Amino acid sequence: MLTRDPRERPATAPARSRGTTAARAVAAVVAGLALYVSFPPLGWWWAAPLGVALLLTVVAGTSWKGALGWGALAAVAFQYPLLSWTGTYVGAVWLGALAVVVLAVAIPMALVPLLARLPGAPLWVACLWVAGEAVIERAPWGGFPWAKLAFGQAGGAYARLASLGGAPLVSFAVVLSGAGLWTLVRSRRRPAALAGGLVAVLVGPVVGLVVPAHPAAQPGDREITVAAVQGNVPRAGLDFASQRRAVLDNHVRETRALAAGVAAGRTPRPDLVIWPENSSDIDPFANADARAEIQAVTDEVGVPVVVGAVLRGTTNPENTAVVQGPRNAAVVWTPQAGPTDQYVKRHLLPFGEYIPIRGIASMFSGDVARVVDFEPGTGDPVLDAGPARLGVATCYEVVFDGDVADAVDAGADLLTVPTNNATFGYTDMTYQQQGMSRLRAVEHDRAVVIAATSGQSAVIAPDGTVLDRTGELYTAGVLVDRVPLRTTTTLATRLGAGPEWVLVALGVAAVGVAAVRRRRGENA
Repeated sequence: MLTRDPRERPATAPARSRGTTAARAVAAVVAGLALYVSFPPLGWWWAAPLGVALLLTVVAGTSWKGALGWGALAAVAFQYPLLSWTGTYVGAVWLGALAVVVLAVAIPMALVPLLARLPGAPLWVACLWVAGEAVIERAPWGGFPWAKLAFGQAGGAYARLASLGGAPLVSFAVVLSGAGLWTLVRSRRRPAALAGGLVAVLVGPVVGLVVPAHPAAQPGDREITVAAVQGNVPRAGLDFASQRRAVLDNHVRETRALAAGVAAGRTPRPDLVIWPENSSDIDPFANADARAEIQAVTDEVGVPVVVGAVLRGTTNPENTAVVQGPRNAAVVWTPQAGPTDQYVKRHLLPFGEYIPIRGIASMFSGDVARVVDFEPGTGDPVLDAGPARLGVATCYEVVFDGDVADAVDAGADLLTVPTNNATFGYTDMTYQQQGMSRLRAVEHDRAVVIAATSGQSAVIAPDGTVLDRTGELYTAGVLVDRVPLRTTTTLATRLGAGPEWVLVALGVAAVGVAAVRRRRGENA
């Protein structure tokens, strides 16, 4: 009889281990890519819970170190393609921000093997995911929450949950569904676990579908006609403003064409016109020609024009303190009267409007020296803009829960997102931002007008429906649409950050309970 040499037997274990490792690696990458494609421009919102379920399957049967590694791999596959636009002009330094947002996924995943032992594990896993997103809402450099799962859900079954608990509740529901699917797969012979998993899968989308699209209209609610002007820029990238007068002239030209269309009866007369961020990169308070051009076209169209302007004066709007850097402002320009109100952007984009760790960043890209640090504003993000109390979330600010809520709390009955996507070229940034704006509309029951320099501008109804949008990137255009002015407040608006903190507290408490239970089991 032939016998196998005993020395050969251990060779099968490493081979099997390598196969398992490769399979986990592939599954982790696929899970991350599923989360990525849930975001615009693809917007396959249903892929997000599937990605979560697959990721949990990968990490649940490993040690915390293994779960950390697999979670990090999935997070890179998710967030690298989603956020790569941030490094367009600052080079590899953006990888520092990527590392932080990757850890915001990887660390919760490292705790999944611990939480998997608790009853109701899907609930605790979803809470812990929200805790990770709460971190990137606030850090690094004032927060970078662009990759919140909620922002991929604007067109899906979970979106209306935003009106109940904001973006954190939407992310929670998506992860809860994914964790429920994971439970169904691993609990085939346990009826109670199967029932719990099924509830976890369905509760988010079912509640999301039955929640009313928006609260009942209030007696003070009315409609206005608003125009969003997209003048386009001479070129993409950091050089978009190298012909500053051309950018201003483009927006004047499109607004003048709008006025001509109104005079000829081809276009409805707007009550308000909104220009994008950086539409006048020439300071109209310091440059008489720019001021005269803006005033002339405002008089011609005959209604207030909200101008995105870079102010370079030496004092702040209240003339009470010296300002060292330029300011990114939205200025209400009124027929005959000129500028009447302004808001200066408060939440500046790191590596775009200011450079953190400038010395280190300069080692990675020569373009860093071309970025001048802007000065943040301090006032409420609301403008008296003719018939509207206009809440302003300038470009990057729309990503922050608190920034948009501040505008609604201050009395905004219409929201606008003036944005300059030209800086980031032909990337998906503009489409991702549109998804966020749609979710904010649902969250606060407000119409949202996106005015972009180079695309894509859009008008969004309070239920998140896109009423109108411009076409290809880097084309000029004007949108003219009727929008409601809402005075309602959703539950999410009233609760503010409360739901987020409750979910975070539950997730952290669950980790504590699971750790105590494991220690007692080890000592038994």
